[in-house]
Amino acid sequence: MDEDWQVNGLPLPDLLVRLLKSGRWQQPGDEALRQLIPWFHDPLDFMLTLDELRLHNRLIAESADTMRFFCVGRGSAAQPIAMPWLDLDQAVYIAICRYAGDDIALALDYRSSSTDPRVLATDTVTLSRQQVSWRQVTPTLSEFVDALHLRQPNGT
Repeated sequence: MDEDWQVNGLPLPDLLVRLLKSGRWQQPGDEALRQLIPWFHDPLDFMLTLDELRLHNRLIAESADTMRFFCVGRGSAAQPIAMPWLDLDQAVYIAICRYAGDDIALALDYRSSSTDPRVLATDTVTLSRQQVSWRQVTPTLSEFVDALHLRQPNGT
């Protein structure tokens, strides 16, 4: 994969690159997202360009308070970050809350696979602990894309 298609030093999955290049990586609509992620009650916006992905991921990484609140850490081989936390060094945010304060996001979690990572979403049920945790939406990006009908009829 072309190194220009990296975010957080991670190569974007081929499927996501193809969708971005073809314009098929689009906002699926609030109702479609609610059906796939029923614990989300607030609207979410996809990052639709490589520049948006890079910008928002960089801003999240620069805020220690945001990282703590959203159960985001930086793991290592000696001390890996486990669910329900997100390891920022092995993740790429792909969607964020439409309105500030809604505390929702989606991320690709490369701990499961570097070529077809799982999709995680924030889970605000844990707000009683003053933190947001992470929960699996789909085991792979491919399943996420298929559930939202983002592929062209020929499968690309």
